[in-house]
Amino acid sequence: MTQPSSSTVLTFAEAAVRSGLVSERKYARAVEHAGTDNDTVVAETLVMSGIITKYQAEQLRQGRTKLSLGPYLITDFIGQGGMGRVFKAVHRVMGRECAVKVLPLEKSTAESRGSFMREIRTQAGLDNPYVVRAFDAGQDGKIHYLVTEYVPGTDLRQMVRNRLRDGLGPLTMEEAAVVISQSALGLQYAHDLGLIHRDIKPGNILVTPDGHAKLSDIGLAAWSMGLQDDPMAGKIVGTADYLSPEQVRDPRSVGPASDIYSLGCTLYYTVTGKVPFPGGDSRSKCRRHCEETPWHPRNLASDLTEDFVDVIADMMEKDPARRIPSAAEVAERLEPWANAGMAPIAPATDLSEQRQSWTPPPPPNEPSQLREPREIIDASGSGAVNGETEAALHEWSESSYPSGIGLQTSSRPSHTVAIAIALSIAVPLSLLAGAIVGFLVRGRI
Repeated sequence: MTQPSSSTVLTFAEAAVRSGLVSERKYARAVEHAGTDNDTVVAETLVMSGIITKYQAEQLRQGRTKLSLGPYLITDFIGQGGMGRVFKAVHRVMGRECAVKVLPLEKSTAESRGSFMREIRTQAGLDNPYVVRAFDAGQDGKIHYLVTEYVPGTDLRQMVRNRLRDGLGPLTMEEAAVVISQSALGLQYAHDLGLIHRDIKPGNILVTPDGHAKLSDIGLAAWSMGLQDDPMAGKIVGTADYLSPEQVRDPRSVGPASDIYSLGCTLYYTVTGKVPFPGGDSRSKCRRHCEETPWHPRNLASDLTEDFVDVIADMMEKDPARRIPSAAEVAERLEPWANAGMAPIAPATDLSEQRQSWTPPPPPNEPSQLREPREIIDASGSGAVNGETEAALHEWSESSYPSGIGLQTSSRPSHTVAIAIALSIAVPLSLLAGAIVGFLVRGRI
């Protein structure tokens, strides 16, 4: 939006009329209805009458008059996306509400514009009920923008935070299964097109008030068959709390399985309210994704069933070949809980002996490390791990840590010898007693 200089700041009345949102006649009627020409009171009157929105009133009071991008009228601010700001808007002619993603001028470099255009063209080819659809794109002066469908509600990350704040706890198994299974279906659609999201996380899953989920923000997505043309190829991109091990070890080897791991981390967060590896910096998080296993989810949410936990575990296997093979199968595995009325269906193959074990919680006398971490995003807002961190991660991935850096195990006294001695005495005595009893019984017969 246009920033007026201090010497040309307009009054609210002047800005309202000049913006074209309010005619002089409507403004005069608002003043008459308010009973005063006080800017604050008149602005509230205009908002209550539905002539302008609260966001528009705030902008007009600061003297801003350009509240449009091409044919779209900006009505509200939604939030910050991976590569820009997102506004709520309405098409002046069609009256359709939409979301407009804007590449800020301060980030408008040749590289960022190229990435933004790549995102526009990628999203333009997507049409699925579980993926945010693109409607339009354009340029207004020096501002580039992408228009997508407006999804009412909130993202999954904020939904979980709101529930925790209100004392409701994280999502139940049934609620989480609905959201994650729908996200998995959207992900399968993208994978079928050869697209890898690379930044699956709760913040990129939008959930409507009636529980419908949609994948969003594909700014970091890549075509699995065209990584050589990807400007992010070879770089560690994504959010550290949800990165797959292969994204850290070899970013060029990412595939659909990487998205499934990230979706598994998202499911873990959704039902526990905690990321798999809380605390620490992005380097330590990435190391733990490669070397450690999270705490068992039931230590954080005791009402989870083992069958449900097994789905999370199979999505978060370190080895991509051992993960659930497709997003469609993730949705299928979650179907019993998504349907809510069906009993969980046991998997055809028992993987309990092959599955990695969960890391147990620390002893009661150890301080808890379960604190909410910050999302790891570089200063540019691209969602990629920054250059310094990336270099450190590459240095780590190409070297080996000394022993003892992985999971810590405490030394405990062994009872093996004592048990062996006891058995060596008890077994012969038992045999002798049995022989005596048998001899006596036979003699009586």
